[in-house]
Amino acid sequence: MLKKPDFTLGIEEEYLLVDADSRALIVETPKGFLDACKAELGTQVSPEFLQCQVEIGTRVCQTAAEAKSELMYLRRAIIDIAKSFDMRVIAASTHPFSHAEDSKHTPKTRYHQLASDLQAVVRNLQISGMHIHCGLGDNDDLRIDFMEQVAYILPHLLALTTSSPFWGGEDTGLKSYRLAIWDQMPRTGLPGHFESYGEYQRYVDVLVKTGVIEDATKVWWDIRPSDRFPTLEMRITDICTRVEDAICIAAMYQCWLHMLWRLKKDNMKWRRYSRMLINENRWRAQRYGIDQVFIGRCRATGLRGRNSTRQKHFGQRHQCTSSSCRLSTGAGLGKR
Repeated sequence: MLKKPDFTLGIEEEYLLVDADSRALIVETPKGFLDACKAELGTQVSPEFLQCQVEIGTRVCQTAAEAKSELMYLRRAIIDIAKSFDMRVIAASTHPFSHAEDSKHTPKTRYHQLASDLQAVVRNLQISGMHIHCGLGDNDDLRIDFMEQVAYILPHLLALTTSSPFWGGEDTGLKSYRLAIWDQMPRTGLPGHFESYGEYQRYVDVLVKTGVIEDATKVWWDIRPSDRFPTLEMRITDICTRVEDAICIAAMYQCWLHMLWRLKKDNMKWRRYSRMLINENRWRAQRYGIDQVFIGRCRATGLRGRNSTRQKHFGQRHQCTSSSCRLSTGAGLGKR
């Protein structure tokens, strides 16, 4: 009998650092800022590719409510430390008017290599995201199985988090311009089909042995088996400005995986949807957020984004009753 996963949660967020007066993105990280962050948060904070960014990560959390407390603490710590260096913090996936060509990347070996390998593509990477980990234990094949099934809901989660309509002082007309920038990178978008974790590992091994990548952390799909943790890492979402929204997205993702587990126990699984249709919904989420139609249940009829997240498959027929999924935050995702 398969062992039930713990479905633990972990959240990573990337923030933009702006000048306290001009509100423009900083160009260089102030001396001592990262040291002050590490003194307060230890390994839960790290630099990002650009010096105008900083990344935080929660500890392993058993419930969404615990993750909320962690995230509030981490955000408050970064805000307070930034203020002491005459900076402010933005939780949004793009800056409204600063230009990417003015930014400088962090002087670390990994980032020097990225800059050398990806050239102009990576120089545009003035974007921030939110990654949600859900723990599935040591069953690697389960992570691969669920990775394909959960792909169906990824556009819905993107639509609920879009926070990047602006780029370089212009309204792009897209609700998530971050994704347009990110998709210029290699090994992004939806993952391909893998029959097992072994097949996935062989794919990674080919890339490593041919010198394309150093390890699986440079596989940047919308969802992937984490190379560092026994989790399935969801990466498609913009960063949420409100903590309550971020936690709701984490809880929804966690509940979806709970539902897939219950189906698996009954020797069933979620229907495999056409990658073309999921990609179409991905584009529609990127372009319209929740304001236009999605393609639902492999039919050519549309479901409005703000309604398709309320369908029976999303919390009624397979209602999540686990205590780790229960959450009462008063968040208003539908108001985006």
